[in-house]
Amino acid sequence: MRRARIIGMGAYAPKRILTNADLEKMIETSDAWIVQRSGIRERRVADESEATSDLALRAAQQALERANLVPEDIEFIAVGTTTPDMFFPTVGNIVQHRLGCGRAGSVDMLAACAGSVYSLAFGSQLIQTGKYRRVLCIGAETLSKITDFTDRGTCVLLADAAGAAVLEAYDGDRGIIDFDLYSDGQYWDLLYMPGGGSRHPATRETVDARMHYAKMKGSEVFKVAVRMFVDCTGRILERNGFTADDVRLFIPHQANLRIIEAAAKRVSLPMERVFVNVDRYGNTGAASVYVALEEAVAAGRITRGDLVLLAAFGGGFAWGSVLIRW
Repeated sequence: MRRARIIGMGAYAPKRILTNADLEKMIETSDAWIVQRSGIRERRVADESEATSDLALRAAQQALERANLVPEDIEFIAVGTTTPDMFFPTVGNIVQHRLGCGRAGSVDMLAACAGSVYSLAFGSQLIQTGKYRRVLCIGAETLSKITDFTDRGTCVLLADAAGAAVLEAYDGDRGIIDFDLYSDGQYWDLLYMPGGGSRHPATRETVDARMHYAKMKGSEVFKVAVRMFVDCTGRILERNGFTADDVRLFIPHQANLRIIEAAAKRVSLPMERVFVNVDRYGNTGAASVYVALEEAVAAGRITRGDLVLLAAFGGGFAWGSVLIRW
């Protein structure tokens, strides 16, 4: 059976570290308050000269090197991002050019923080059709650029990073087994950015009203997010004849430690089989699952033959899961 297999991974985070102590000097908050509600102790923040494509390029270069490929080997690039350099061209287009991938096709997928599983699923399908042999999947964000640092409900969470995975066609039982993708627009106003699009294009009034920053209703997001994790992980395991006991490692979107712990408990996965790095990176949106997966592989938490479950949710709401035989 033709599957898409990950043959190389990369990750990149900006050098600047913004700690909880730093935030204490900026807004009315405390390290104890942040850790209790999110589990986050520090996060990475891009400088003024860094855009999303810069981070994506670094992660992609590392993934290609580890896959022992050259840029011309890539036939398509799928990028998950909420914070493109600009409306157009896409981050995928910019990375394609700067990386030197010939005329490889490219696309950005706007599924907020679920852009990780959406881009992986999309890349997998391109390979399964037989049309492409190698696809580069990327999740990249500079969420600090749309963060209101006067709003302690969001500024303690959001951060910047990029991760990448090279997928290659594989005839065997390893690779991406299955995926599930969902959305429900009724929850759009729980997590969104009102300004900058066709509904509220940029004007002096929208800027003064701080409409070009992310807005979130934290307690409502918590409740919906846990349900989404449970829904998509349970469905994909049952459909493929597995249970939580079969999962070697669960890698969820690193939004909030409380959400991760609540979801793991409901799907009967002990925390020792759940990968967590939100304490060091914060919520990096579509990059978080890629960065966590890269770290898990580098740390030896995943070995050949392991069953790995990825899951993510994002504003909109969009959510989904990916099941992999490593």
